[in-house]
Amino acid sequence: MASDPKVHEFEEVVKHNKTKDCWLIISGKVYDVTPFMDDHPGGDEVLLSATGKDATNDFEDVGHSDSAREMMEKYYIGEIDSSTIPVRKMKLPQQLPPYSQDKTRDFVIKILQFLVPLLILGLAVAVRHFTKKD
Repeated sequence: MASDPKVHEFEEVVKHNKTKDCWLIISGKVYDVTPFMDDHPGGDEVLLSATGKDATNDFEDVGHSDSAREMMEKYYIGEIDSSTIPVRKMKLPQQLPPYSQDKTRDFVIKILQFLVPLLILGLAVAVRHFTKKD
């Protein structure tokens, strides 16, 4: 690795997003992986999909070997200026409106309108059955 690494801005790095010119940001470091595109075991599509962002999670999720990590040194071209990386906005789940008490009350009324006649009918049948003389 260089003794006095160059510091790259994010906007500069994201321009290098093609097969013949591919830079990645991994763990705060910038790598020019262009010479490795044809040799990457996952194919060049994997590397291209990691451009334009901090690819640290992509890299770590795969579980690269120690030899792969050592190989990265020859592609190292500098550091990323972390202050130039845009803040990634997390999408929060959309809040559902609270279930209104009016809807709950209406639902209970409909259930009762259905059940009360059934209960009355059931009681009438039971009374008739037990009071019936043979």
